[in-house]
Amino acid sequence: MELSLVLRLLVIGISISETWTQGRPGPMSSECLENFLCITLRAEYFEGKYLSLSAVDQSGIAWELDEALASQCGYTVTYSNWNNIEFRASALSCHSHVEKDTFTVTIQVKASHTPDMKNASIHLKSASCHYGPWSSRELVCETNYMEVSVRRVVPKTVKDFIQDEPEDRTLAFPEDKSGEASIWQIVFHQPEEKRALLVSDAWSAGYGLNITDTRILLRVPYNAAQTQLVKAQGITFSTVRSSTLYKQQWMILMVDTAVVCPVDGVDYTNKMIIWTVPKYIQALCTGATSFKDVLVEAGVNLHKLSAKEMASRKYVLSNDFGVITMKVPIGAEGGYYKTSVSSGRHGARYCINLFLEHQWEDNKWGLTKHTIIKEIETPFELVELTVTNNSNLSARIMNVTVGMFLLDVELVNLTIEGATVTVPEAVQHGYRMYEIRYANQSKAYVIQVPFDAPSIKKEYVRDDVRTYTLNVTLEFIIHPTSETFSVLVVTLSAVKDAVLPSARGFCDENNVHLHITHGNVDQDWMPFISGLHLTPEAAQKYNYNLSDNGTHLAISVPFLSSLLDYEDIHMSGVLASLHLTLKDGVTFANKKDFSISCRFSPSELIQCLPNGTVFITAVKLVRLADLDTSLLVLSDRNCKPSLVTEKTATFKFNVNTCGTRRKFNSTSITYENEVVYFRPGNDSPVYKLKFVCLYTIKQTVDVQYETKKNPSSSIKPGFGSLDLSLKLFKDKSYSDPYQELEFPVVKYLKEALYLEVELLQPADPRLELNLEDCWATNSQNQDSLPQWPILINGCENGKDSHRTVIHKVNYSNRVKFPQHLKRFEVTMFTFIEGTTPLQKQLYFHCSVVICSTTPQPSDFLCQRRCNPGKHRRDHSTEPQPHGQASSGAVLIRKENTTSRGEYTLS
Repeated sequence: MELSLVLRLLVIGISISETWTQGRPGPMSSECLENFLCITLRAEYFEGKYLSLSAVDQSGIAWELDEALASQCGYTVTYSNWNNIEFRASALSCHSHVEKDTFTVTIQVKASHTPDMKNASIHLKSASCHYGPWSSRELVCETNYMEVSVRRVVPKTVKDFIQDEPEDRTLAFPEDKSGEASIWQIVFHQPEEKRALLVSDAWSAGYGLNITDTRILLRVPYNAAQTQLVKAQGITFSTVRSSTLYKQQWMILMVDTAVVCPVDGVDYTNKMIIWTVPKYIQALCTGATSFKDVLVEAGVNLHKLSAKEMASRKYVLSNDFGVITMKVPIGAEGGYYKTSVSSGRHGARYCINLFLEHQWEDNKWGLTKHTIIKEIETPFELVELTVTNNSNLSARIMNVTVGMFLLDVELVNLTIEGATVTVPEAVQHGYRMYEIRYANQSKAYVIQVPFDAPSIKKEYVRDDVRTYTLNVTLEFIIHPTSETFSVLVVTLSAVKDAVLPSARGFCDENNVHLHITHGNVDQDWMPFISGLHLTPEAAQKYNYNLSDNGTHLAISVPFLSSLLDYEDIHMSGVLASLHLTLKDGVTFANKKDFSISCRFSPSELIQCLPNGTVFITAVKLVRLADLDTSLLVLSDRNCKPSLVTEKTATFKFNVNTCGTRRKFNSTSITYENEVVYFRPGNDSPVYKLKFVCLYTIKQTVDVQYETKKNPSSSIKPGFGSLDLSLKLFKDKSYSDPYQELEFPVVKYLKEALYLEVELLQPADPRLELNLEDCWATNSQNQDSLPQWPILINGCENGKDSHRTVIHKVNYSNRVKFPQHLKRFEVTMFTFIEGTTPLQKQLYFHCSVVICSTTPQPSDFLCQRRCNPGKHRRDHSTEPQPHGQASSGAVLIRKENTTSRGEYTLS
């Protein structure tokens, strides 16, 4: 990793593994490698701390490193194996103490828990390395600087050859101080010009200059102003051509301090890293005419590898005529993978720190040693993460493993239902996370969440199966770069724990009831009937009852509701069905269907009122989906429905209208009609519903009603009653009847009793009431004995000396239909027991027959004349309806004047 990034990270802090055990090495360790001192800061000692590094000079002054000072002075800070920090110092670094063939470097590390470095702990590390022998010219290509050092030539002088005093030389050469060796200036050779900088100016420009007893050194950052990019055999090099002038006693000497370092030359082919370095670069070989390779060696992390070690790692090092090539398989031993991010996606790069040492001899420099350190990162490669669902269904816990990750990855945040929380905060949402580490330096994260956690989505899928879905976004940070990436984890577990809603249906006389018991999957399901969403507002509008107490949904729908479907009509009743569908509240997909069918008595469809008014409701059958109820008609097609809904049509009419047909039998009158439906342009009905109103005397029975799949005839009787009355009036005007509170009525011997028999219902002008027999008894029982005949077969009792008088009935305000009434007068002398007038309570009874105003030849009782030859007990065989009516009690009383020999009847 480049120094600029590392130093910045040292300021903002790093995150490292927190565990370490007793007996391990201290916080820092050192190693001498080539002409470098390497100091490693162990990760376990500096977990979670902010760090700063300083180089300590021989006076004990600590120089805090930043990017510029490090590259100027020969220091490199990088990461190795993700979190360990490695510090490298050149043998001739600014603050090294060089003595003969040994150099000593001291560093200071400050560690603090806060970025302002308050209360920092201080760690010192000093180490010495032996280095030698030195080559005539040594070049080092580090990751953040280029360095060249050349042997300083000290010419021999003749004693007293120059007699000048030292102060004379100082006047001539101000840079000459105290006779010590020192660099005077450096001259940079540019193609267009040469530029000379004094030492102080060169330092200000970022160049590093140093002189020892035996060597002259120039250090150049890669971004220095005087660097040039040149190509050699297709490889780009960063080059600085310079001459360094230094003072040696009374002489000013000049040395060539050119330096060249490759900046590319790496290719990636077939999972192989190919690093190519040309051997002889023009800038380094100016003036030389003959070359001889002395040594070519390579290694990793500044450790040289033998040919056997390279072969075991499948490295290939080749030294051809003009280039040196090193091939390393991607993923081979010596390198490591690190996590990387590209366009927000998680991946990896293979990293390896190669170095190459090339030594050659030429006829200008003698032995040159060129050391190149090359940190190589392969291109980004996407890594597919595996999400493994190991959920424990019996324990009802989602258990998901996400991985694999490298050890430089840390889970820091989770986004749950749109809210981002830290790992510790996620515990409050029911989440538990932990790491699993593997021997291959990888790890995975395990996430555990209860099935019943609020963020787990529950969805019913089929039968008794529910799915539980974990949908969470994991946010990771990469150490030490602090790059972040996110992983969306969506995993599903299917569990057989669904409890579906169940229903119980029943019907009463007028309603269909459906009670639904909620399960554990229908919290968001909505009830629909015939495409209508059942809501309290809809319940009020469509006249049904809807309630939900949290555990049960109760629905009650009236028999004649538009929410019901009518399957068929039969003598046994009307088959009506309620079909309810529970739909998903979001997708509106059908989830569960319930249905209940009931047969209802047709009494709600046919009403035969006593006054002859009929209400008939026809219902639309499911099989006739295109039927328009507004086009239903009766036998007389001019009779249309008075009330129409989508599924019903109601007619109101009188029995003597709309083409109604009439029939008689011995106990009742029958009225028939039918509801029919014609498709436009078709004279054959596709729907025919026959119905009957049956009026019987003193009898009421249930309605029967049916239809068939074809429009053929069918009879559906409804029932009413023929209401009769027998009243007693106070005089022959028949205007003032005795009221209920006036009974028993008291009558005397000479008084007359005025009786009236009336057909009250139905008010059909086509009907006529005729009397058969009238008689009196001592009790309310019509068949009790003795009996006193009043009328026989509609005629006066011929054996009675006080004959009954029949009165004509005329139209009046009270009498709308005279044919519905019969009136007659009876005197009290009629009622004698032996020769003694009765002094008891009497009741009057009459039997009647209902006839058509259009007489039939066979109906002798309906021919408006009496028939003495026919006995009343034989009348039951006649087809006309018969009935009976009785009066209240009449009391017989004597008169108070007994001298006249008269009795009073009552």
